Amino acid sequence: MKTWARHSLAFLDSEKSGGIILACCTVLSLVLANVMFDGTYSHFWHLKLFSKPIEFWVNDGLMTIFFLQVGLEIEREVYVGELKHIKSALLPMLAAVGGMLAPAAIHFAFNHGIASQSGYGIPMATDIAFSLGVLSLLGNRVPLSLKIFLTALAIIDDLGAILLIAIFYSSDISWMYLGFALGIFVLLIALNRSAVQSLWVYVLPGCVMWFCMQRSGVHPTITGVLLAFTIPFKSGNEASPSTLLQHRLHWPVTFVILPLFALANTAVQFQHTTFSEETARNSLGIIIGLVLGKPVGILLFSWLGLKAGWCVLPHTLKLKHIFAVGTLAGIGFTMSIFIALLAFGDEELIHSSKVAVLTGSLISAIVGVLCLRAVVSKK
Repeated sequence: MKTWARHSLAFLDSEKSGGIILACCTVLSLVLANVMFDGTYSHFWHLKLFSKPIEFWVNDGLMTIFFLQVGLEIEREVYVGELKHIKSALLPMLAAVGGMLAPAAIHFAFNHGIASQSGYGIPMATDIAFSLGVLSLLGNRVPLSLKIFLTALAIIDDLGAILLIAIFYSSDISWMYLGFALGIFVLLIALNRSAVQSLWVYVLPGCVMWFCMQRSGVHPTITGVLLAFTIPFKSGNEASPSTLLQHRLHWPVTFVILPLFALANTAVQFQHTTFSEETARNSLGIIIGLVLGKPVGILLFSWLGLKAGWCVLPHTLKLKHIFAVGTLAGIGFTMSIFIALLAFGDEELIHSSKVAVLTGSLISAIVGVLCLRAVVSKK
């Protein structure tokens, strides 16, 4: 089996188990938040550690490592995976674009002209771990090509979310610190071109780049993606720095960082949920965007790409498979909650967004399983 195929299967397996862990952490967090009515559990994440809340170190610090892993996976797909050949890459690319634009348009339609308008990016995201975890419930009945399609779509979706965060959810730019961060990035690119292979030569300056990016006003998690594309990939074999780092990050990201993110950001107390006009319209935009916008956008843009002859559909798949897996893409969770934290400063809007993301993701998971059971045949 080719190296890229082995890595793809390993990635799928890790995301399945990661989805189960995320689900358990989310349930635990919700239970603790609603059992401890004095808010002890929620307040824990706001305790100061080195002058910053614990929540900050999880969301801005540890999640940078998650973005580093995402960047390494995008790099692999571009060089040796599904995104290497433009013809095969265009289908998940177009599907991802449709799956981002349609939910954003739905949210914007509900929230245009009010404070919650800035949350249009929340329903645009797909959670790789949860979506693949739910897809795995159907086992070998699901064609491998459909699993690869969902993986590629979610990876491109992550790239779109990263660009969204960098362009639209950054504020009060300090051009001096941004210049320092980009200067380090250029230096690391030069080291890559000079065939420097030591990982520490990239990681240590990467930490300084994170500090500069955090001070610049651009969200520091973007550092993870920039750093990923400076680390040498070579042929992508087992000895390449990129592959080595990707392997080393799988376990801590899947079993430590993402579970901590879920624990820190899903401590939603339902008795405190209020519904003003803004929170109600925001919630509707998120839920309908995830549940309806995602599959419709993915199907529509896939159909347009196929009709125009820009891309090809794998012989084992039909458009009904694309729609069915598109419903699973409505599982937003990690990225959706992350964008909600950046989109709003108002606690009520953040709170309602989290509830809406959880609701929309749960509905998408249930509908996705039912749709997939209807379109895939038993083996």
